Amino acid sequence: MQDNVTEKIEQKVEEVGEVIAESSAWESIKSFLDLHISFTDEIKISILNLLIVTTVIFVASIILRVVFKILTRKLPKDDKIKFNVVYGYFRWLIYLIILLITLHSVGVDVTAIFAASAALLIGVGLALQTLFQDIISGIFILIDQSVHVGDIIEIEDKVGRVEEIKLRTTRAVTIDNKVLIIPNHLYLTNSLYNWTQNGTTTRESVSVGVAYGSDVQLVKKLLIQAASTHPDVLSEPEPTVVFTSFGDSSLDFKIIFTINDSFKAQFPKSDIRFEIDRLFREHNVTIPFPQRDIHIIKGPK
Repeated sequence: MQDNVTEKIEQKVEEVGEVIAESSAWESIKSFLDLHISFTDEIKISILNLLIVTTVIFVASIILRVVFKILTRKLPKDDKIKFNVVYGYFRWLIYLIILLITLHSVGVDVTAIFAASAALLIGVGLALQTLFQDIISGIFILIDQSVHVGDIIEIEDKVGRVEEIKLRTTRAVTIDNKVLIIPNHLYLTNSLYNWTQNGTTTRESVSVGVAYGSDVQLVKKLLIQAASTHPDVLSEPEPTVVFTSFGDSSLDFKIIFTINDSFKAQFPKSDIRFEIDRLFREHNVTIPFPQRDIHIIKGPK
């Protein structure tokens, strides 16, 4: 009987000791987590806060990595490398924002940080506004693939073949072999004409006027002959003549044809104009110059 009582007492003592030990261990852990690192008198961060911030940034990095893979899964390798550079800067900006928000959420006073950096950030933001617009536009171009290397584009009445797409600018070469540097933000503020997005073939035209009284069927035949015999004009679809209007001094026609390289369209169009002039002279078809009839009415003397 006495032995059983002694065993029960010893068991209770052990249980109380374990509870005390566990309580002491928890208190030690809690004390450790409550330790603060003081950067200034106003900015103090505890070990617990650091663990929370680290966890949040780790989760955010996983989310950003997944988003990056989704956005770049269809991009060519070269464009993906360019996008990766922007992603690197953007990622650190997100980390900074998450850091400040998390610290504020856990009770750390970050007002001093915001106050110290607000004026600087505003000044830098205004100075780099156009740069950020160019970079953001470059990202949009890379993602939606609206412009590719080799495309012929027209923007602000300038035409060029795209040679290189960078994050801030697009490099194109004009028909005169001049380099055209286009800031990417112009894609957002101007209408962009992509001549070759639907393919390399484009419809071109040459307009001409003939004198009133000319044989319009002969004119149609000669225009088709001038276009169809040019080596750069495709046979399908066939060249077409449109009678556009009865002008002030002429009957106006347009010959429409298809070529495979619109970037050099001015050369076949010039050749076709030479041929039209030759055929018209050969068949006595007159291209009139602007003229006016003046009637002088004499008043009473």
